Amino acid sequence: MKQKEKKDVLIALINNKEDFRIAHEERWYRIPVQSAPLIVRDKKLKYIAFYQTKIFGENAFKIEWYGKVKNISVVKRKVLFPNLMDDPKAENEYYKIEFNKLIKLPSPIISRRHRRVLSITTTFKRFESAKELNDVFKESAIEEKLWEEMKSKGINAERQYMIVKDENMFYLDFAILTKERNIDVECDSDKYHTMIRDVKRDKQRNNILESLGWAVLRYTADDIENNLGKCILLVKETVSRYGGLQDASDKSKYRDLDEDNGNQLLLFD
Repeated sequence: MKQKEKKDVLIALINNKEDFRIAHEERWYRIPVQSAPLIVRDKKLKYIAFYQTKIFGENAFKIEWYGKVKNISVVKRKVLFPNLMDDPKAENEYYKIEFNKLIKLPSPIISRRHRRVLSITTTFKRFESAKELNDVFKESAIEEKLWEEMKSKGINAERQYMIVKDENMFYLDFAILTKERNIDVECDSDKYHTMIRDVKRDKQRNNILESLGWAVLRYTADDIENNLGKCILLVKETVSRYGGLQDASDKSKYRDLDEDNGNQLLLFD
């Protein structure tokens, strides 16, 4: 039996020049204990990489640097920043992730849509082969199967797309941005989407998305495993119904999907 790859890479947000300096010169990064990803809490983290925000100008919305983790410890903020003892957060606890000298990727991993990212966990194999942000994600088998099929048919989507509405924050399996109405495509595995609490959560998410103007398509594991062609056809029909795919580099252009050839994309205004 093929051994499942374990996630051992954290892609963390870096949104100011001081944290960038600390990462390069002092070689550590902090994450609040209460919001740390599981691979940090379990100390399974082997590599840390950084997603740079708009403050970095022409180097924004890219992953350029990563390092090998050498130690993870829990410390108070006042230990990390001894010159800020009066900080109201001084007693808060953080994971201090220490790493070796940062390595620059031969080519940066770019975000085509300059999207918001808080953190991403993935495998090193997926990380080192990625060309753009959506290549980084390593999710369930059915998500990976649907993703590969959508890519082969020229259906550009954003993976694990963050939605924030009031006090609610959640991630979409696939966000497809179109001219008239954006589309959320969800893969509902038998394991996580059949319990009553999960059904209620999914309905709440659907309601929030509807209030924001999104359309939602949900597929079961059986749909994807046994009727993948029909799944893709419905996605294509929905994209066409709402005006075509938005171009990632030019938000005024949209692309319709040619029903005779899923790989052929037509531009139209």
